[in-house]
Amino acid sequence: MPTRRRFLASATAAAALSALGVPPQALAAGRIRMGSSERFSFDALIARARDMAKTPYRPQNKVPREILDQIDYEAHGKIRFNTDFAPFADGPGQFPLTFFHLGKFFLVPVRMFVLDGAGSASPPTRAREILYDDRYFDMPADSPAHKLPPGSGFAGFRFQESRLADQDKKDWHKNDWVAFLGASYFRAIGDLYQYGLSARGIAIDVAEAGKKEEFPDFTQFFFEPAAPGSDTVVVYALLEGPSVTGAYKFTMRRAEGVTMEIDKSLFLRRDVARLGLAPATSMYWFSETVKGTGVDWRPEVHDSDGLAIWSGNGEHIWRPLNNPPHTMASAFADSKLRGFGLLQRDRDFDHYQDGVMYQRRPSLWVEPLEGWSDGEVQLIELRTDDEIHDNIVAMWVPKAKAVAGAAYRLRYRLYWQQDEPFPSPLARCVATRLGNGGQPGQPRPPNVRKFMVEFKGAPLEKLPFGAKPEAVLSASRGSFSYVFTEPVPNGVAGHWRAQFDLTVDGGDPVELRLFLRDKGEALSETWLFQYHPFKTSPVY
Repeated sequence: MPTRRRFLASATAAAALSALGVPPQALAAGRIRMGSSERFSFDALIARARDMAKTPYRPQNKVPREILDQIDYEAHGKIRFNTDFAPFADGPGQFPLTFFHLGKFFLVPVRMFVLDGAGSASPPTRAREILYDDRYFDMPADSPAHKLPPGSGFAGFRFQESRLADQDKKDWHKNDWVAFLGASYFRAIGDLYQYGLSARGIAIDVAEAGKKEEFPDFTQFFFEPAAPGSDTVVVYALLEGPSVTGAYKFTMRRAEGVTMEIDKSLFLRRDVARLGLAPATSMYWFSETVKGTGVDWRPEVHDSDGLAIWSGNGEHIWRPLNNPPHTMASAFADSKLRGFGLLQRDRDFDHYQDGVMYQRRPSLWVEPLEGWSDGEVQLIELRTDDEIHDNIVAMWVPKAKAVAGAAYRLRYRLYWQQDEPFPSPLARCVATRLGNGGQPGQPRPPNVRKFMVEFKGAPLEKLPFGAKPEAVLSASRGSFSYVFTEPVPNGVAGHWRAQFDLTVDGGDPVELRLFLRDKGEALSETWLFQYHPFKTSPVY
């Protein structure tokens, strides 16, 4: 319930914006310092990004580095935004907005602006900056953050989960549903109320040989007050980097999961060898597929376990993720891509046994809408020996070369939820297992690996009694033996597995392809796998 102190403070803040036309409920109860107003429109932001791309890159004005270095992981963890100052906290049906503080690992100051025109039929026309003040944050008296000069800026922001009307159910300041923090990274919770993998505004030269990856920054955000009771917020952003500039519009809806519609314009300052659009970044250490010996007590550790693709020809593809022996880049060309995503399919707690709840991590699906040219989904897999490192990137890379002066305008939709939004009607892959090849009780032959690939779904449930699906297999090299299919002996209808041995010499990767069919009709999605041969057990 609003207090008298909050009411009096709110009146002060509302008066400061009365000339802008910002409704009183748009601001927080706290006394926020505001800058002067300026005109704003998305078209003007796009034009600004276009003009910036014609000039050399100038890094953001840095706040004193010697102070930020003192705000290490421990010190940063003790700094919390005071929700008394949260914009949009007092309006009916609003999502309160809170901010992250700068620190050793978040060096680039980000400017935050509030737009007018809440509930108006016309777009916002004025913006006023929220000026940084350390009074907005609860922190120890000896925190090095107190040494930062006024107006230093913020590191990022998040929208809190619950609205004012929900405060009797939970403390809204403890729950957020979307967060933007660091470079162009952002993430959202799904319908299982967990953060996991991240998305990015852009990916520049990820794992490109001879080049250092570039991390452009969102340097300004503009927040459009939501209409009362709306489940949607709109945020605009300016992107800046040595190779690229951009303007973004995020229309974010909090429903059962989180859906974001992104409209962005990009302008290249210089050539880019690998331009990643709509990139997603995740972590995959190990799963049931390949098990190290004693590397960790848990059965599986990953935020995502596979890449799913819905191709332009209608094929649904499932590619289990790898923790490869060295950096690998895989490409899946398409001309009319329907969607792709990094998914967490395994939802069984017993498969993780971890209190961080990997089984509840959201999946992220990308749906192209407008402006997508021919290109390919690229999957980058990096070697990791711990769960603290993101080592997976999936993104769309246009076929045409990304050269200085090129411009891109595209729209797409992101779905943060527990499952893909457009699942195949066919049976889908639910597990990939590898082991030593050969037969039990017999000497195990060298250079032979056994694969067990499990599928489950309605088409397999409808098989006539006694019918057995055919495993359709192919490989870039090597030979198959002991190929057969059988029901998984767990009593679950429609749960089958294909088993085969692969014999292959040498250490080069092998590309495998498999699906199930009956009487010429596909029963399952297509399983793709990149196998890295080894002579001994893998070491993690």
